[in-house]
Amino acid sequence: MNKYYSILGKILSEGKTQTNKKGNIKYLLNQELAMTPADLLDIFEGHSIARKKLKNELSLFMQGERNVEKYREVGINWWDYCGSILVNSYPTYFEKLPGLISKINKEKRNSKNYVLFLGSTDAESNQAPCLSLVQFQIDDGELVVTAYQRSSDANLGLPSDIYHLYLMARQIDIPLKSITLFLGNVHIYETNLQRTERLLEGEENVKFELNV
Repeated sequence: MNKYYSILGKILSEGKTQTNKKGNIKYLLNQELAMTPADLLDIFEGHSIARKKLKNELSLFMQGERNVEKYREVGINWWDYCGSILVNSYPTYFEKLPGLISKINKEKRNSKNYVLFLGSTDAESNQAPCLSLVQFQIDDGELVVTAYQRSSDANLGLPSDIYHLYLMARQIDIPLKSITLFLGNVHIYETNLQRTERLLEGEENVKFELNV
């Protein structure tokens, strides 16, 4: 079982129940998901991920594109519920990423922590980023990526964020050593519990419900 599926299984077996404005969830607090390139390959080969859409989404984020229609034009409709404009969301912060990646590639300093912060607290938002921080470090000539996620939908958000982090790492001209995600709250919505069980039992093409 790959590491992503392992954390899904852990939520099902050990998770507590909580109710929020979106409904009931089964959750775990303060989980760590550490992945080597081999672990990432295992996840990407074993789990269906909308790779082309996520690549296009990250590209639009990095361009600072806030118009939801632009995402819909490349087949991405999961932002429709936010309204016509993404306010204080991922594009606000990811548009700083190209400059940061360029700086890392130019400097490649072992002694420096390169950090992308996400999620201002002083602006109105229709979808505050769940990913809060991404840190890039160089260790013995290899790239170490560390990210903190305040809240993670384990079915839809988590695999997408893993793939986005991988795509970021690929833009840096240093061999990847690891990607580690610290998950403040990782959860499965009640509506997706049985679907998650079916996924872990080996059923293919399981579709999860978006809870907003």
